[in-house]
Parts: sequence; C-alpha cells; structure tokens
Amino acid sequence: MTQVLLPIEIDKYAETYTTAESEALAQLNRETHLKVELPVMLSGKLQGALLYMISSMIQPRRVLEIGTYTGYSAIYLAKGMAADGHLHTIDINEELQDMCFRYFCKEGLENNITQHIGKAAEIIPNINEQFDLVFIDADKQNYHLYYDMVFDKVPVGGFILADNVLYNGEVVLPHTEQSKNAQAMHTYNEKIKADKRVEHVLLPVRDGIMLVKKIAN
Repeated sequence: MTQVLLPIEIDKYAETYTTAESEALAQLNRETHLKVELPVMLSGKLQGALLYMISSMIQPRRVLEIGTYTGYSAIYLAKGMAADGHLHTIDINEELQDMCFRYFCKEGLENNITQHIGKAAEIIPNINEQFDLVFIDADKQNYHLYYDMVFDKVPVGGFILADNVLYNGEVVLPHTEQSKNAQAMHTYNEKIKADKRVEHVLLPVRDGIMLVKKIAN
C-alpha cells in the first residue's frame, strides 16, 4: 500500500517547511491513524498541502473526488475552491461517512461538500456537473475507467489528478514482478502518455501524482 518513496529524512524536512495543518485536519489525521483501518491511505500533510495549492491556483467552482476515505484530501481540495465552489466526493464505505461529515463541519465546509456512497462507476454518470478539477484516488484497477468516465465532464483547461501512480515504486520493476495494482498504474500512466488530448506531468510526491491538463476534446 501507499508509502513515501523519498528518503524519510527528506520527507520530514519537506513537511517541516510546509504550512501546518489546520487544527481540524491535524485531529482528523490523528483520529484516522488511531481508529481507522489502513491509515496509510490518508494523503498526509505534504500531499494534502500540494492538493490545496493546486486547487487554490485553479480556483475550481466544481471538484470531483473519487475515493473519500476519511475526508482529509476532500477538505484540502475544498479549501482551495472558488468562494461559490462545491465538491462532490464518492466512496464505497458508508461506515466512514459520519466521520467525514463531522470534520467537514469542523472546517465549515458542510455546505460545500456532497458525499456520495456507492460504486463510483454507477454514481459518476448521475452527477450532472462539469468539473474544473477531478482527483482519482480509489481502486487502482479502475483508474482507466474513471478517467474515461470523467473526461467529457472536464472542460478544456480543466485538470485531472490521479494518486498512487508510482505504486510503491513497483511501476519500474519488470512486468512479471509487479503486483496487479502496480500493473494497473503502469497501464494508466501509459494511457495518459498516449492521450494527445492532454498535457501531463508525473510528480514523485509521496506515492506519485499524475497531473493532467485537458487541452482538447
């Protein structure tokens, strides 16, 4: 599962020189690690701050997040939206819904975030919105599907982010030594590379973020 690919000392140094989490985000970070299964799935301070910076530079009015987990990344993305912005976030795990909402309220974002519970492939077609920013951070085998499903919902000039695209560094291993998830991530990266409708950069932050800008329909 997700790990930091940089030397731990470099990662800690980067966090030291990154704006601190809000009190609510720090509490959410701690509660996730204490009470929730697989806390390594949490974006963390460094990646969260990067998501906020990207969002605040774009100033999106509509954001779609695929994979809510405990709501940490949703909060960072929402904090960077335009004043009238709204974020839709999808997750299959209804057991974390109340915890997410509690922290959305702590940040004063309860009216700016809509939670959807269920399978993303069934929910996405029913959200009648155009999204300036999409963040994919869900089941790795379906990244390619989610990308195709959201592409026409993103205007030219909009952005699609995907997390875990380095998958613990496994993507550079021979194909036969990669896990199924790593193979899926490599396939996704190849898909983006071949798509002439976008510009893209793979950021080696934490477990890798693919940043895509749509330049043509």
